[in-house]
Amino acid sequence: MPQINQLAQVAYSQFFWLLLVLAIIYVGIGLMMLPRIESTVEGRSRRIADDLAAAQAARAAADSVEADYRARLDESRAEALRLANEAKAAAARANEEQVRGANAAIGEKTAGAEARIRASSEAALADIEAVAADAAREMAARLAGLDVAEDEAARAVKAVIHG
Repeated sequence: MPQINQLAQVAYSQFFWLLLVLAIIYVGIGLMMLPRIESTVEGRSRRIADDLAAAQAARAAADSVEADYRARLDESRAEALRLANEAKAAAARANEEQVRGANAAIGEKTAGAEARIRASSEAALADIEAVAADAAREMAARLAGLDVAEDEAARAVKAVIHG
């Protein structure tokens, strides 16, 4: 059969064209498309590396700002605590001065009241002594018929009362 005899010649020709087309595709991809793909991948890698470096720098800056913020916050807290303690101490001193002043005023009022009470007590005692001396004179006159002088009756009553 003639078709079978020609099979080897046709197969070699088709194999040649297949190799030629594959070589053209390989060269086309290798020379044209591969450099573009590599440049795109390298550009993306550079961009990613740059973005990572910028993110790292931003993170370092944020950490620095946070550290400054915390330091200022700690300083502010310390200042507030110092001011609160100073205010407490000033209030305690003022309160202590007011208490001292009140104690002094109360002491003066108490001393004045005690003096008035003493004076009233002494006046009442003197009145009681005078009344008792008069009563003793009248009793001595009515019961015993004796006339006792005012001085003697007052001395006798004092002796009995203070006695």
